[in-house]
Amino acid sequence: MEEGARLPLVGWQNFYVIIGSSAAALTGLQFVVIALITEIRVRSSSRQIDAFGTPTIVHFCGVLLVSAVISAPWLRLSSVGLALGVCGAAGVVYGVVTVRRARLQKGYRPVLEDWLWHAIFPLIAYALLLIAAVLLQSYPQRALFVIGATALLLLFIGIHNAWDTVTYIAVGGLQKPKKPKA
Repeated sequence: MEEGARLPLVGWQNFYVIIGSSAAALTGLQFVVIALITEIRVRSSSRQIDAFGTPTIVHFCGVLLVSAVISAPWLRLSSVGLALGVCGAAGVVYGVVTVRRARLQKGYRPVLEDWLWHAIFPLIAYALLLIAAVLLQSYPQRALFVIGATALLLLFIGIHNAWDTVTYIAVGGLQKPKKPKA
């Protein structure tokens, strides 16, 4: 293995163990929350879940994937950059799809905070990941800080959006099925 390629990544191991583990735990917790509310009928459509629920899991899994990529024993920084670049590009595409889904669903009208946390911040994060991946070989120290900040941003986006979902449910965004009148 080229020692020069591995050296910049070594100092980041603990950071990615911590946030990768956090992302994995929060992903599992999100599944538990969804499982606990299966008895409740959602006043929303699958379009709303696709626009506002599924991206939360994608962002947590994105952090987990970035953590795994950075922690893997790569032979060259260019390989790390390629893997992270694919993640960033896929995230940008998914962000555009999420914006489209949010615009097409009719059951909930997003406010500015929703557009920021569910659309704009994730698009910025994935674009930064793509840019940092491209610059990783030329500017490894700076790029690694941007990649770390991006992973944290995606983790915080996921936490915010999961909290937003839980509070929406808690204040009545979901309703129990009504019994049919006899």
